Amino acid sequence: MTILPAAHLVGSINLPDAETTFRTVSERLGPRLHRLPDGEVGDRYYWIQFQKDYFDRTAGLSRVGERPFYIRDRFDARPLSLDEGFEPERLVFPTLGYAEAAIDSYATFARLKSEGIIPSAVRFQVSLPTPAGVVGSFFIQSSRAAVEPVYERALFGELDRILEAIPHDQLAIQWDTALEFGLLDSAEIRGFRLTSWFGDSHEEILAGVIERGLRQAAAVPADVEVGYHLCYGDVEEQHFTEPTDAGRLAEVLTGLFAGAARPITWVHLPVPIDRHDEAYFAPLATVDWPDGTEIYLGLLHHEDGVAGALRRAATAAAFVPPFGVATECGFGRGPRDRTELLLDLHEAVVSAA
Repeated sequence: MTILPAAHLVGSINLPDAETTFRTVSERLGPRLHRLPDGEVGDRYYWIQFQKDYFDRTAGLSRVGERPFYIRDRFDARPLSLDEGFEPERLVFPTLGYAEAAIDSYATFARLKSEGIIPSAVRFQVSLPTPAGVVGSFFIQSSRAAVEPVYERALFGELDRILEAIPHDQLAIQWDTALEFGLLDSAEIRGFRLTSWFGDSHEEILAGVIERGLRQAAAVPADVEVGYHLCYGDVEEQHFTEPTDAGRLAEVLTGLFAGAARPITWVHLPVPIDRHDEAYFAPLATVDWPDGTEIYLGLLHHEDGVAGALRRAATAAAFVPPFGVATECGFGRGPRDRTELLLDLHEAVVSAA
């Protein structure tokens, strides 16, 4: 098998603040990393849930249901809707928190790099959700098509602020693409069936996923690295649906690679813990992998450690060009005492390959 001496961190890491994240990760994995996220600390620890706080301050949006119910005693899980008769063009979202967090964390990143704590070649990674992922997760079906374009403009505005504030040769943008695979598979989350507003057929939904992904790539200048974290969700450390194989991943990658007007620097793909069979990986052999695009397979799982990762990697190597390693998703919502063990697992697998 060909495992490259490279590791990738998706985004969330269960450490208390950005400086602790940068120091801890650099100490354990610095030479293996091309990019380093800030751990998605603070309100971002539960991925996109904190966006609802901003929606609650937006005129024209309302919660559906009178009685709140909470995720982890913090996030009101009631869905949102566009108020009846309120034109979506009138929506004005407050700042969404991504630019402010990135700019603040980058100041710490730059200081630690100047002190030699962070390796000189490592870029600062900012992980952003796809607009469809946010809108599809939080809004009722009848509001999604109207709200998505407005939210996309607001999120791209956050990206523009990040691009203006952070030197481009220090920056990498990752698009976290998860809900889209739930739409492609008509998955069920917490008893609710995911339904698309892109179209009805698989072909229409796939085209919608790819079209949006290409807009996301185009929003990032060519001198800034861009990558995709393709994901089957992480609801309390469970996928929202278990993929039968990597076929959906291959379809999306093929469309992105064929249509992107700029290089895609890296892609990250999930590998379920129980999939070390050829049938799972075989669809990836159909992908025309661009020269220079880094591949990271999320085949590290704390449950079976180095042996399990190497078993999955050995099968994957027949279908995928040389690749680096990662966990399936971010691990910021797992137990705190697992964090360093997972970081060390990256190093152990790379060293054992």
